[in-house]
Amino acid sequence: MDNLRVLELYSGIGGMHYALKESGIPAQVVTAIDINTTANQVYKHNFPDTALWNKTIEGITLDEFNKLSFDMILMSPPCQPFTRIGLQGDVTDPRTKSFLYILDLLPRLQRLPRFILLENVKGFETSSARARLVKTLTECGYTFQEIMISPISVGIPNSRLRYFLIAKISTEDLNTQAPSKQYCVSLLRQNLYITDKGAEEDKTRNFFPHLAESDSSEHPTFLSPACQGASQPEEGTDVLFKLETTAEAQRKIRQNSNLSVKQIKEFLEPQMEVNMEPYLLPPKTLLRYGLVLDIVQPTCRRSVCFTKGYGRYVQGTGSVLQCCMETKIESVFMGLDQCSEEEKLQRLLKLKLRYFSPREVANLMGFPQNLSKSLICPSLELCIFKNSYDHQNLLS
Repeated sequence: MDNLRVLELYSGIGGMHYALKESGIPAQVVTAIDINTTANQVYKHNFPDTALWNKTIEGITLDEFNKLSFDMILMSPPCQPFTRIGLQGDVTDPRTKSFLYILDLLPRLQRLPRFILLENVKGFETSSARARLVKTLTECGYTFQEIMISPISVGIPNSRLRYFLIAKISTEDLNTQAPSKQYCVSLLRQNLYITDKGAEEDKTRNFFPHLAESDSSEHPTFLSPACQGASQPEEGTDVLFKLETTAEAQRKIRQNSNLSVKQIKEFLEPQMEVNMEPYLLPPKTLLRYGLVLDIVQPTCRRSVCFTKGYGRYVQGTGSVLQCCMETKIESVFMGLDQCSEEEKLQRLLKLKLRYFSPREVANLMGFPQNLSKSLICPSLELCIFKNSYDHQNLLS
């Protein structure tokens, strides 16, 4: 098999490129395209022989695309128009413009690419952009599969549910057992949902019923599971110290009991080799956000997804690590709300809570060890990682 010529759109720091290499597929990235200059510096350092275009996709003409003569497209369009915490502007969001431009160009290419791999956030699967993508692929003669997957599904202790679409230009379907269907797979739930290919936009919200948001009316409770807990906590062992719902606490217990997932400690840097003092949470942060921190221990088998605000913002941006295991977390949080501010701080400091280092975040994102340490992240601002690591987990 000849090497596939690959076009990497929204290339970031090269997550798709690394995944492609690890997959073992005979392929060469002929051109990578991204507008982010910081990400491009990292990409160029790690892939110096790959042509890298620092320009907007809309600024590339049909003729220029045709001259690249590519067999495969890898892409991760901007996710902000589809995120659950965003405005969900979908196709009306200006950041979707480049993706719609690609869909407009695809049918007009002199030679259609044989394969397309697309990644995006949960929320894309119910979007109008996804409906347009499906319509375009169907009209161009592609068969395709859609997958919802998280790193947890492949043994990595980090929750970051993502949508993937794999398309093939062929007279046969990707799965010969059902040539007229498209597959929507949740590896998290180990369920398979088959839906009609090319369905209308108003039907897309039924494609992923197992991933529907729960409409829980639970009141917040102070409850948190221990990392080494069994699948069901023993009576009387619940520790009342963290502000989260009962459902959230139970979910964490289940995650930490999943032996198919590696422990956090397998992704940490050796403490003797790295100065972790700069990553310790400052007193002000501990006092203000202590009850909402997502705290994990080295023996945990879970962590929440890291966002570009990690290190600058606290709530909802990523987990923090408890370094001092001699201190029982129960003793710190039990009755904490009744303590003076000084006593609260002294208790919290005993845990030695710290942020994950950039290298550790890269490890949890599936990046190889040879990713340049000098460029991956000089600080805790992890913005250049935001669209990169999911591709590593799918293709490898």
